[in-house]
Amino acid sequence: MRKGNGGKVEERRPSISRTGAGKTGKEQPAIELRELSVGYRGRALLEPVNLKIEPGEIVTLIGPNGSGKSTVLRSVIGQLRLLSGRVLVAGRELGELSLRERSKKQASLLTEQRKTELMSCFQVAAAGRYPHTGRLGLLTEQDRRKVKAALLAVHADSFADRDFNHISDGQRQRVLLARAICQEPEIIVLDEPTSFLDIHYKLELLSILRRLAKEEGITILMSLHEIDLAMKISDRILCVDGKKVWAAGAPETVLDQEGIQRLYRLEAGYFDLLLGSMELPAPKGEAKTFVISSGGSGIPVYRRLQRENRPFIAGILYPNDLDYRVAKLLAAEVIEEQPFFRIGTAALHQAMQRMECCETVIDAGFARGPMNRRLEELLLAAKRQGKLHPGAGVGGFE
Repeated sequence: MRKGNGGKVEERRPSISRTGAGKTGKEQPAIELRELSVGYRGRALLEPVNLKIEPGEIVTLIGPNGSGKSTVLRSVIGQLRLLSGRVLVAGRELGELSLRERSKKQASLLTEQRKTELMSCFQVAAAGRYPHTGRLGLLTEQDRRKVKAALLAVHADSFADRDFNHISDGQRQRVLLARAICQEPEIIVLDEPTSFLDIHYKLELLSILRRLAKEEGITILMSLHEIDLAMKISDRILCVDGKKVWAAGAPETVLDQEGIQRLYRLEAGYFDLLLGSMELPAPKGEAKTFVISSGGSGIPVYRRLQRENRPFIAGILYPNDLDYRVAKLLAAEVIEEQPFFRIGTAALHQAMQRMECCETVIDAGFARGPMNRRLEELLLAAKRQGKLHPGAGVGGFE
């Protein structure tokens, strides 16, 4: 960080541009898969795959463990022999490219642990420059600048001189990404790149990939386990279920609640596509707790009750309320009113009846206004019955 004019702090953003970036005009697909059949020992794992990926596009494979995502990626980079079909890189057969040509076209970051002997993080990252060096593999000053810029871009510059074997898994992941950037490839293939990373570096890594794709024109093909992150970064998502790639397209067109449940065979819990959150199964049994909330204030209370295995009733909620989506997953019952209508007598009466059967009423907080004024009547009734919890408030109950 440095101070610019007027004393404002400006972000230090290193250049990680590559030679030839920003090309325009009609281009070949960066990657094209034609009737690609992948597997092991002659046994096909998936039905043949046909796919075109354009320059600068981010395509993400999602699916359960063992579904074939890694097998597809390893086949695309030539690490696994194809059972049949073709992989074209910028219009050329992958098998026709020399190792040096392939290294200039593609960089990869896979899941296996890298073992090095007495190599610093700088040296590991610098290995990405070797396709661009001469026979002796000597780095020029320009090469060193590119390595430093790549390490800086992934925030690995502070431990560049440390032994690669003596840093954390997350730090190794960042160094290996720097190595891939150093190659100045047209394509980067990554297998679960956010593994071992905390949330800070997950977001940072994906932001770097987005910048490489959209500003440098680098094609990104990867697999992710985090559906919420895949939805946010991907131009297209491929759903791999262990038998075939059964859906491919923009996240908002490919993913729906039923599809996610089917793809991952979810039985114990739910994934909410709109919120991008996972929820464990709702508690079983008779509900003895009533939660009054709105606008998201109830969600931490719902989750605490779920953790404590306490069934509860939620209300009175509108279907367009943030609380409603989570309540429908976790509550034994949700009492609701039509959107954009004042809470009516019928909904209030239903809530009063349910509340009488409960032992505790929790006020998680709600914005008071003419539309939901009758929630105050619920609170007064709970107070008269001695059920309103003294620790009322978001997560404030005992």
